[in-house]
Amino acid sequence: MSNQIDTVRVELGSRSYDVEIGEGLIGRAGERVAPLLSRSRVAIVTDQNVAALHLKPLTDAFADAGIESTALILPAGEATKCWTELSRTVEWLLDQKIERRDVVIALGGGVIGDLVGFAAAILRRGVRFVQIPTSLLAQVDSSVGGKTGINAPQGKNLVGAFHQPSLVLADIAVLDTLPARDFLAGYGEVAKYGLLGDSAFFERLEMDAPKIAEGDRAARRAAVKRSIEMKAEIVARDETEQGDRALLNLGHTFCHALEAATGYSSRLLHGEGVAVGCALAFDLSSRMGLCSQEDPSRVRAHLRKMGMKTDFADIDGDLPDADALIELMAQDKKVMDGKLRFILARGIGEAFVTDAVNREMLRAMLEQELSARRAT
Repeated sequence: MSNQIDTVRVELGSRSYDVEIGEGLIGRAGERVAPLLSRSRVAIVTDQNVAALHLKPLTDAFADAGIESTALILPAGEATKCWTELSRTVEWLLDQKIERRDVVIALGGGVIGDLVGFAAAILRRGVRFVQIPTSLLAQVDSSVGGKTGINAPQGKNLVGAFHQPSLVLADIAVLDTLPARDFLAGYGEVAKYGLLGDSAFFERLEMDAPKIAEGDRAARRAAVKRSIEMKAEIVARDETEQGDRALLNLGHTFCHALEAATGYSSRLLHGEGVAVGCALAFDLSSRMGLCSQEDPSRVRAHLRKMGMKTDFADIDGDLPDADALIELMAQDKKVMDGKLRFILARGIGEAFVTDAVNREMLRAMLEQELSARRAT
């Protein structure tokens, strides 16, 4: 196991922080977190699945550094991002007498990171927290940038706050413990970075796909590092998503509608929805004459090579009709002045934000996808 730590700085003035990337960082969390502490204690929030694998190594690491820890274990799954579990988490943290100068640890995937970050944002009007993301999706996306929140019946991530972590520890070794489906779901976000702004990175992913899928840590580390670098650059330019940061939502308008349509269930994991959404975004871009017809085919070819979902036909169970899907898109956070905003592309690595989308072309594309799904 390599002891090397790569550090990506998220430059946000007085709220700047480091994202550390390396192997075995959970076992070294005590030494990494200790400089942030005003007193030697932390509160950890995790979920049942992650706790079984990683909670003891983390508490042992804190104990070795002389740091007292206590933990709350929540149910696993997207349904945990709700008012009930948010309330439970905040009240538990208050019971632990967490103060504004203390540090809360979010140990888990995107669900835990988003929920715990939001709890930290509203507890005593803001306490510090550290992200220890245990999924690929969380390492390259949700743990970096300060977006926190929960889902509502009306849609995904509609209640939340911007609250930056004080440190992110991305332990590449924990990716070995992920089920194949969960790893691939995270890969949807990795591919997204190449598609939105770095064609050379996407080409590298096309070459490294077999090694990444097979668990090559060097290839995985390089993919994680570049993804985080790209996100950090965009967040530094546009922390609260007034402009460039919306590019990070490539594929997400479709994804969030599909997640709502499938009940935020295991039928469609978030990263799987992102992969389908990216394929659809390039398809729509091609139909509108923005990019070549070869680009959507290349996107789908790479995602399929990785064994990922790319089409409606890959989603189990029923889906609503095209008009209902468009209505679900209308609940997306990117809606502005009542207009749907999409991230489309002029080519691989050339994404942009627009509200100038032909609704009939969009509807026709969705209907074609649904028709192809029924035919399978």
